Amino acid sequence: MMKIRRGFRAVAVLAAAGALSLGLSGCTTYDTTSPSAARKASADDGKAGPARFGTVDCRKAKCVALTFDAGPSENSPRLLDILKDKKVPATFFLLGKNHIADHPDLVKRMAREGHELASHTWDHKILTDIDDAQIRDEFRRTDDAVEKLTGKRPTLMRPPQGRTDDHVGELAKEEGLAQILWDVTTKDYTTTDSALIQKRAVEQTKRDSIILLHDIYKGTVPAVPGIIDALKQKGYVFVTVPQLLAPGKAEPGKVYKP
Repeated sequence: MMKIRRGFRAVAVLAAAGALSLGLSGCTTYDTTSPSAARKASADDGKAGPARFGTVDCRKAKCVALTFDAGPSENSPRLLDILKDKKVPATFFLLGKNHIADHPDLVKRMAREGHELASHTWDHKILTDIDDAQIRDEFRRTDDAVEKLTGKRPTLMRPPQGRTDDHVGELAKEEGLAQILWDVTTKDYTTTDSALIQKRAVEQTKRDSIILLHDIYKGTVPAVPGIIDALKQKGYVFVTVPQLLAPGKAEPGKVYKP
């Protein structure tokens, strides 16, 4: 594990969801576990489950995970078509208000087509700024909605703006949720230039990367085919976040980050 101390500055717009390193007076402290450490810990404790998910063993393959925040949106059908055509699974961190609530059929389609569905909370409130009851509500409303639509309750959560701390982790553990951060951000909330989004993703990606994208922004979905093709040419294999951690399993309350 690695101890992290980061400061954050409050940002009022959803677009800042990728700004993990923004400054703020005061700091938060939390531990993170890398995908490789999760895989090793599972093997070391002698309780490892099946070594493979499907045909991919990320202990041997150059795995990466595509993740999309804050959907579904009107752009999601095209994205799902692309992922299906490219035979690439993704992890969707879904937002409740105005997204899950407005696009239930897309949530069902994501699940049906083999993608991992996770939570990005209900109303995108900054979890470190609200009280315990509100945090629990942000978790439960989203998880309840996804479970009602798909029959499966999320086990993964991404905190808005990546802002979390040990106390948020404790509450996430109570709800059976592990927190998933990222190491690759295209800052697609700052540009509609799909070529630039593709360039940023490809240049930053390494083995075990978790790539942060948003299917709510105009330039993002058109960049996805190029990202997939370029990374496949480099020998990368696309997996969901649970597949990336296998044979380890995301533990509730923990924070995972490459």
